[in-house]
Amino acid sequence: MNTARTALRALGRSYASVHNSPGKPSTEYNSASGGHAEHGWTFHRKCFVPEVHDFLKNLFLDQDLIPLPFQRVLAPLIAKRRTPKIEEQYSAIGGGSPILRYTKFQGEAMCALLDELSPESAPHKSYVAFRYARPLTDAACEEMKKDGVKRAVAFTQYPQYSCSTTGSSLNELFRQGTRGAIGQGVEWSVIDRWGTHPGFVEAVAQRVEAALQKFPPERRKDAVLLFSAHSLPMEIVNRGDPYVPEVSATVERVMDRLGHSNPYRVVWQSQVGPRAWMGPQTIDALKGLSRLGRKDAVLVPIAFTSDHIETLYELDHEYAREAEEKLGMEVHRAESLNESPVFIRALADIVSKHLNDYSSGSIGPTSVQMGLRCPGCTNTTCSQQKNWFAKSGLA
Repeated sequence: MNTARTALRALGRSYASVHNSPGKPSTEYNSASGGHAEHGWTFHRKCFVPEVHDFLKNLFLDQDLIPLPFQRVLAPLIAKRRTPKIEEQYSAIGGGSPILRYTKFQGEAMCALLDELSPESAPHKSYVAFRYARPLTDAACEEMKKDGVKRAVAFTQYPQYSCSTTGSSLNELFRQGTRGAIGQGVEWSVIDRWGTHPGFVEAVAQRVEAALQKFPPERRKDAVLLFSAHSLPMEIVNRGDPYVPEVSATVERVMDRLGHSNPYRVVWQSQVGPRAWMGPQTIDALKGLSRLGRKDAVLVPIAFTSDHIETLYELDHEYAREAEEKLGMEVHRAESLNESPVFIRALADIVSKHLNDYSSGSIGPTSVQMGLRCPGCTNTTCSQQKNWFAKSGLA
């Protein structure tokens, strides 16, 4: 059999580890000759400078992520205004983002491990589906249709669930599915969150330990760990979105694994516009620590699983450099998971367990938590999408 997976990710990546493994959004599928397809999502920034405008336009058009009045009019204008600044940032990190390269690597490496862990469903194949940058969801669906996929697993690359990230990606996949973009009779199941998976936790903890080694031994235990995640507008938080508590749950598991060796805080980055967002902002936390006499810190990207503009430019160029040059701090960033074999193994374990549990009937197409809408949700597409996936996309 064959398994195909599509990566739909804004802040997530994939890694695998037998006893320690977080997962991505993936899709398992069977073709006429048998097999599984895995489909994963992400919404990160564009891969190359010339693509920045289209990426920003797609991002600001997404009402699930950034609800705006007169969105179809304002989104292109905002994208045009912000494009030059973002292009400069991409130029500063080498002219593009490595997110597609890492997503493909993670998917292919995960599938190779899946062939060993789940030979009964092998061979496996992964498909990459980005939310705002090519390859977009429609392109992944077209490829799956061409391959004759009949069984698919939507595997999010966001470790923690948010309606604005994984939810938005599932909404788009639902729209493509109901339009027949993938073909008829495709049976879906969903891996919608995995932020406390032991493998993911282990992979992050190892990166933190490596970063701490860069401090002199006598200062190491006092270095503050700042777990930085992409912020959310308070409008989304206040309607009951689970992202903030799920990020906190990940951090608590990592600190348990580290034996609570260092002081820590959860901080938030990448705020856009004047609206209220979840805080404290990462740069404000660094300034506050410096004012309080704390001069050593480790920045830990806790909701991102690979390098992209938010790690390579925002954390490295903006925050760490400003803290060192203007605040007199020593700041190191924990390396992203990227090609971590622990992370890759974890991804494979997550998908393998999902496939086995689904085949045995011990789990349904979606998790119990995925079926619950936010108390303040007014998005009818969200309700339709959840019902569609709960029926494996066959109703």
